[in-house]
Amino acid sequence: MKLILTREVANLGLAGDIVEVADGYGRNFLVPQGAAIGWTKGAEKQIVQIKRSRDARAVRDLSHAQEIKASIEKLSVSLPARAGAAGTLFGSVTQADVVAAIKAAGGPTIDRRQVVLPGHIKNTGKHPVAINLHSQVAAEITLAVISE
Repeated sequence: MKLILTREVANLGLAGDIVEVADGYGRNFLVPQGAAIGWTKGAEKQIVQIKRSRDARAVRDLSHAQEIKASIEKLSVSLPARAGAAGTLFGSVTQADVVAAIKAAGGPTIDRRQVVLPGHIKNTGKHPVAINLHSQVAAEITLAVISE
């Protein structure tokens, strides 16, 4: 089955890419989730729009990604969250929470899909978080989750 990706799919491609996948995977997962649309000649116009928006959001180039990495890694990022007496959070830390904490610490605005959490963060303390800025550049920060 030939599809056009509308967003980034891990181990498959980026938004605007034309991919060939198994019929069941495309029909039962990618299309219902909104991650892909069926490929047609008319959909070629949509590819141009998707790639244009992807380029607008993307980091300009490798040197710009290096600058962002340097500015992010200098930050001391802390995230206040509601926690019980034992330090267990009421809920867990999300990628959007990490982006907001970086922004609050004076860092640049990044896309939440670039944040890679090391699993579910469900307790207070320091946790390593990776941020994929470019295909060749990844920043590493230590997120301090503190009780409110």
